[in-house]
Amino acid sequence: MSVIIKYFAAPTHEAAATVVGPGPDGIFESRTWGNFDPEEAMIVWESLLTDRSFDNLLDDGEPETVADPDDGQGPVILAASRTLQAALADTDHSQLLQTSRLWVEQQASEGATIDQDTAKAILESLAQLARSIEHGDRLYCWTT
Repeated sequence: MSVIIKYFAAPTHEAAATVVGPGPDGIFESRTWGNFDPEEAMIVWESLLTDRSFDNLLDDGEPETVADPDDGQGPVILAASRTLQAALADTDHSQLLQTSRLWVEQQASEGATIDQDTAKAILESLAQLARSIEHGDRLYCWTT
């Protein structure tokens, strides 16, 4: 199964939801990746970067679903928590490298494979995007 994932910034949930059908390309600056579970990844990343447990974040409803018009059968927009957004923006290169290594190990323990260089590149690009977000804007994920 092929999964397309695009992370982007938008000023509001309503603005982010407007791109649920076509995706953010041409409307919002985005970073494109694929073939991992973005919802689980955002929880894992936040857990690793903030020392909160995966289960605690899951219980808190992270990440928030902003738009899901086809009830999980089509494109979905998720909002990264403000905590994850801040953690990505504030993390340094060594923390990103360590987080990517731990994410690769976690994926391997669940039978999924992600290349270390790819994991690092994903987190570096998201950190760069998080650092560029205007005050008040949020980090979102579009996936199909």
